[in-house]
Amino acid sequence: MRSGVIAQKVGMTRVFTEAGEHIPVTVLKLGNCQVLGHRTEEKNGYVALQLGSGSRKTVYMPKAERGQFAVAKVEPKRQVEEFRVSADQMIPVGAEILADHFVVGQFVDVTGTSVGKGFAGGMKRWNFGGLRATHGVSVSHRSIGSTGGRQDPGKTWKNKKMAGHMGVDRITTLNLRVVQLDVERGLILVEGAVPGSKGGWIRVRDAVKKPLPKEAPKPGKFKVAGEADAAPAAQEA
Repeated sequence: MRSGVIAQKVGMTRVFTEAGEHIPVTVLKLGNCQVLGHRTEEKNGYVALQLGSGSRKTVYMPKAERGQFAVAKVEPKRQVEEFRVSADQMIPVGAEILADHFVVGQFVDVTGTSVGKGFAGGMKRWNFGGLRATHGVSVSHRSIGSTGGRQDPGKTWKNKKMAGHMGVDRITTLNLRVVQLDVERGLILVEGAVPGSKGGWIRVRDAVKKPLPKEAPKPGKFKVAGEADAAPAAQEA
């Protein structure tokens, strides 16, 4: 199990195939995604990599948090995430993961925070049908109707689908295909839509329900500080 990456959603566009067909894609940008630390079975009880991406000022940063970046010898990061990995798929601390960590054609799972919609009614939030357009219904066409207050059980149960706050939820979209890569600019183009607004942080990792291509580098494609070229794959698939 390889590590994923932290990317930032740039927006949507489309690319054309050789046959002239267009594919809608979402552009994800790697903003200097670096390894900040290791989580080991002996010390933490699980194996994972801590990654950071983006840049952040240290003016209001707690001293302990500044020390964490100082130990890793990396600049302070805006977004910090952990990715569970296998014990043999660890990447050195301080290494920068590149866009060709993934390969064209492979499937990835992306996780982001959905766009907030504020307070929404039952029809918009849960796709309720609403009430009838005539036959005695007035002013209440978009209401949700009865919520269970009959003789038995005579109450509204918890978690009933009703009007309320919509959006700002953690959503994972499975099996999005990688269409193109731009290693120099750190861009990953995946087919289809990705949850979240422009500029939002996205977790991208190998698809759980699809096999990993044999040509995918293991433990990944990364660049260590002070080295001109990307580090080679540690082992073959």
